[in-house]
Amino acid sequence: MQHRVIVLGAGYTGASAAGRLAKRLRREDVAITLVNAEPDFVERVRNHQLATGQDLRPRPLREIFAGTGVELRLAKVTGVDADRKTIAITGADGAEELEYDTLVYALGSGWDSQGVLGTAEHAYQIASRTGALRLRERLAGLDAGQAVVVVGGGLTGVEASTEIAEARPDLNVALAVSGGLGEWVSPKGREHVRKVFGKLGITAYEHTAISGVEADHVTTADGKVIPAAVTVWAAGFAVHPIAKATSLEVSGTGQIVVDRTMRSVSHPDVYAVGDAAMAMGAGDKPLRMSCASGIPTAWLAADAIAARLTGRKVPNKTIGYSNQCISLGRKEGLIQYVTADDRARQAVLTGRLAAVYKELICKSAAWSVANPTLGMPTRQHRVAHEQTPRHETV
Repeated sequence: MQHRVIVLGAGYTGASAAGRLAKRLRREDVAITLVNAEPDFVERVRNHQLATGQDLRPRPLREIFAGTGVELRLAKVTGVDADRKTIAITGADGAEELEYDTLVYALGSGWDSQGVLGTAEHAYQIASRTGALRLRERLAGLDAGQAVVVVGGGLTGVEASTEIAEARPDLNVALAVSGGLGEWVSPKGREHVRKVFGKLGITAYEHTAISGVEADHVTTADGKVIPAAVTVWAAGFAVHPIAKATSLEVSGTGQIVVDRTMRSVSHPDVYAVGDAAMAMGAGDKPLRMSCASGIPTAWLAADAIAARLTGRKVPNKTIGYSNQCISLGRKEGLIQYVTADDRARQAVLTGRLAAVYKELICKSAAWSVANPTLGMPTRQHRVAHEQTPRHETV
């Protein structure tokens, strides 16, 4: 009998996990189902480009997984019962329940309003394709001289503010950060970010916490009013809430607590990858929510599942970082080299060369998703049913 693997979510992590499993396991032995609400793969790391009017290449999931043996189900996940090993979905045919033997949970994260008054009503976000398209339409309707305020000093906020300022030099673009501008990179990195902000005419409101968002302005914690025809909220991510509603052990952030192989510590037939997982990396530090963390966790989970199903040795690897790639518009970039546990080194790469490097990273990530079984091994491993019967957890 086929072992049923269900992968929830077809972002970078879910799509990568499904493709890698198809590479390593025989379709006669394993049925892989990939559940996703949208028909296309979304390059989330390019949403700031989409928001500023750039057209991105469509990547239909049915084309990506054609001939791989992965079954695509276009549906919204509405619930997970980790004890009964079932998934509740709603698709074109209405509500349905799917059973699994092994689950890969890759529902990821969305924007985090952090409970700030007015964000839900008035702020725009680029954590999703829908949000980026909504912002795109709004930016296109702005007149010259109007103000755009981006809130959040992490990668998303810096990339969004520089992309908007470069695409629309006629707008007054500002970035509000609760700490210092680029404080998470090295001194050389911060210097370059400030240089680019100066060239693009972006105002940086440093050590400025935003306490409220209105249709035409934001209010700071100390009562200052900053004009904003558009407010872009980029102050962090929040994980999908479904996991927290299950019996799975989750962290305070709602992420599923996993071991070194991305396996749930409470339910061994569940694996969590990407932003959905509370996973430890080098130095026993939690992996940050990012594509840089997500794809390696997907590979690790897929390899562990394949190894356990086929009775082979489970890989023992630790995920570490080498750099952070930051686009600063289309012509500038910053590559911040980091330690394995994600602390900034002194070395950086800047300018046009850094922009090209970042573009290559984005293209390679999308290529790996769009070619899930390229280089299919000539010999796949048979599931060891005598070692892992269907009724056992894996």
